[in-house]
Amino acid sequence: MPLDFTLSAYRQLLNALQQAGYAFCTFEDWCEGKAVGRYVILRHDVDLRAKRSLVTAKIEAELGIRATYYFRVVPQSKQPAVIKAIADLGHEIGYHYEDLSLFNGDADKALNHFKAQLAYFRQFYPVKTICMHGSPRSKFDNRDVWKLNNYREFGVIGEPYLDFLSSQQAMNGDITYFTDTARMWDGDKYNVRDKSVISYQSSIISRQLSGSGSVKMSIHSTFNFIEYIKNKPVATGMMITTHPQRWVDKPLPWLLELIFQSLKNRVKKMLIARH
Repeated sequence: MPLDFTLSAYRQLLNALQQAGYAFCTFEDWCEGKAVGRYVILRHDVDLRAKRSLVTAKIEAELGIRATYYFRVVPQSKQPAVIKAIADLGHEIGYHYEDLSLFNGDADKALNHFKAQLAYFRQFYPVKTICMHGSPRSKFDNRDVWKLNNYREFGVIGEPYLDFLSSQQAMNGDITYFTDTARMWDGDKYNVRDKSVISYQSSIISRQLSGSGSVKMSIHSTFNFIEYIKNKPVATGMMITTHPQRWVDKPLPWLLELIFQSLKNRVKKMLIARH
């Protein structure tokens, strides 16, 4: 069995999507009504090790694919040279905001920080979309900053959790959502913020794969995911969220990522138990 979460496995996933007839678009494209037919949005949350994001961005560019990359404000993510290089490859850049957590729930300070960081990222790309960072160790949900504010006032046209995953298409079962949270594709028990989204996704998959004459399968590995794609899901749209730091070929970094994620999963289970 080949190793999972390698760049080779990622390239195989992209090839499977192309062969299945999916068109690729950015989240910005979707917000502007440009996503039609069978489409997939590749969303990348650049939490750490930003240079690994440039590697996946180059692979996608070689295949003629545009993706969406969301950068945090922490130094491990906010690296100007990497952000510029990914934008120059034709990918969308967005802000992976966590302002409410950073300011311990102070909404005014969070909003001021959000505006400053949005201006920073717009040096590299005309940012139109943003995406919440889960901040699992914080008691604050970063989306709550929008309970009393409207991101559209700042020229933002979309937020995946508040627009795509809450859209009528999602409610109708016309789109599916996958994330490599916990370094697997069925890591719902390790997810702190996306519980409702993950549960909804799982119900769609079960319905699609357990019909008459079909065999229900678990989408745990990337290779399971590829088999799922080959079954040509009925949904017209798909969002796939990855964390590029997890995808690496070199043996030692791959092993260290596996160990780190295993420890992180244990911590997440404890955090979830407290909620």
